[in-house]
Amino acid sequence: MKNFALIGVAGYIAERHLKAIKDTGNVLVCALDKFDCVGKLDSYFPGTDFFTEFERFDRHIDKLNRVGKKIDYVSICTPNYLHDSHIRFALRHHADAICEKPLVLNPWNIDALQEIEVETGKNIYNILQLRLHKSIIDLKNEIEHGPVDKIYDIDLTYITSRGNWYFVSWKSDLSKSGGIATNIGVHFFDMLTWIFGDVIENTVHISDAKTAAGFLLLKRARVRWFLSVDYNNIPEEVKKLGKRTYRSLTLNGREIEFSEGFTELHTDSYIKILSGEGFHLNEARRSIETVYTIRNAKPVGLTGKYHPMAMLTI
Repeated sequence: MKNFALIGVAGYIAERHLKAIKDTGNVLVCALDKFDCVGKLDSYFPGTDFFTEFERFDRHIDKLNRVGKKIDYVSICTPNYLHDSHIRFALRHHADAICEKPLVLNPWNIDALQEIEVETGKNIYNILQLRLHKSIIDLKNEIEHGPVDKIYDIDLTYITSRGNWYFVSWKSDLSKSGGIATNIGVHFFDMLTWIFGDVIENTVHISDAKTAAGFLLLKRARVRWFLSVDYNNIPEEVKKLGKRTYRSLTLNGREIEFSEGFTELHTDSYIKILSGEGFHLNEARRSIETVYTIRNAKPVGLTGKYHPMAMLTI
């Protein structure tokens, strides 16, 4: 049984980590969040020591280490811009880090973290759960066993509508979240480059606070992508079903179904990590480079190979 600490336990995604820690037979020793609405701990680890101040949390872990109750893993579910600092914190306390995506905001952060891995001998793992989704694994196998010189045409669409709160929170701050493409799209870009290879061309057509769209030329695919948090962009037939999220991936016009099967993927990720098979720093590099380029690109407008739904932004 391993001892875990968790930073950012009040956040939405943290519950998936709580479930994964419990499902894998481990224990959450302590947790940190500046917000104290963490009643969900009672359903998983009611005995967890909880802190709202980083300094007291830091001191508590140091005390635990000194009495032989070592923290083995620190799970990180904090805002994107804090990941780098909290990963460093974990390694300084001689624990492995398990971090939500995006691992970091900038490619050079990965280089610096690699140095700290070497110095401390500890590991940094990124949650890249789409790589564990059956439909995505099946797609990767299909491409690997298909014609080696075939270039595929892909349309990726992901709209996850957000209310007004989103634009007041850290998620709307480009310097903290990395923007739409990073915040809601990084795991899709990881999945695409994992299956279809390196990025050769990266063009951004639209980029604003609510929507981003562009074109990626990968080694084995031409990808038109559209990401949005604007409810108005959801197709009418989806709205009529009362849904506020729309996800679509087409390969040469064929829909790849992967809207279901997400509930256990964090637990699956933890099983892999605990068995030494988690996704390390370099696994995250291509997606971080891709979203960094998107974030810093000047949008070219509706020209070239743009996603059809980009027309909605006019």
